[in-house]
Amino acid sequence: MTSGTLGGALLASSSKVFGNIDKEKEIIYTLKGNINHSVCRWTYGFLSLAELCKTANDIGIKAIDLVGPKDWHILKENNIDSSMCNGAEISLVKGFNDATAHDTLEKNYLEYIDLVAKAGYKNLICFSGNRNGMDDETGLKNAAAGLKRVIGYAEKKGVVLQMELLNSKVDHKDYMCAKSSWGVELCKRVGSPNFKLLYDIYHMQIDEGDVIRTIKENHQYYGHYHTAGVPGRNEIDESQELYYPAIMRAIVTTGFKGYVAQEFIPKATDKIASLRNAVITCDV
Repeated sequence: MTSGTLGGALLASSSKVFGNIDKEKEIIYTLKGNINHSVCRWTYGFLSLAELCKTANDIGIKAIDLVGPKDWHILKENNIDSSMCNGAEISLVKGFNDATAHDTLEKNYLEYIDLVAKAGYKNLICFSGNRNGMDDETGLKNAAAGLKRVIGYAEKKGVVLQMELLNSKVDHKDYMCAKSSWGVELCKRVGSPNFKLLYDIYHMQIDEGDVIRTIKENHQYYGHYHTAGVPGRNEIDESQELYYPAIMRAIVTTGFKGYVAQEFIPKATDKIASLRNAVITCDV
């Protein structure tokens, strides 16, 4: 990405200013405040969590995704929010569409809903699980029944369960919640404002495309967003096929006030610069 492209992200009124140094001069960017920026911990796993918190604060990132209870104290010490909590799930492949997993999931989620609420956080991730030969309708019935065992308690505690949409074409073969249409139907059947979908832009570009129209038509069911470049899950720069500024503008126009978390795997030598540039790209 060129410095000219980055310069398009400038605005004078915001809460965070940070520097980006090119070879000739230092350019100061001011975040606009329309997007609440987050980053997924696992993609910057070469940093300790404390180091990632410092990096986030330097850039203007308010939160970190996918941090469990044992590390929340590190986030709090660094004034960083836990934007998507995890740890209650069994696995990506065994989830709420599997009726035999419901007893374990109920126990796990009731425990973690309490933990999330007591910590002052809001979002807790969950997964559909793999099909294993299951048809869509059976999966919907099973998942809705399992979620209804815990969603009332989530409502009481002010916690939102967010089921992630993952592609089943490249990264997560056989995953059931791989299309917005299935996830949206599940939201309707659960019938609670405390159950939403984590719309992963990378995954949904692979499995269904039509990203902007889908977001605009179904935004009320999406409670969180992830980014990454397609193909390859690398930087969201000009080397990949999605134009993230337009996608972010579409998200802003829906009135979304949650988090957008960077989940690309940086391949550039300066991986911190990659994160900084991604935030600028998405800061519309």
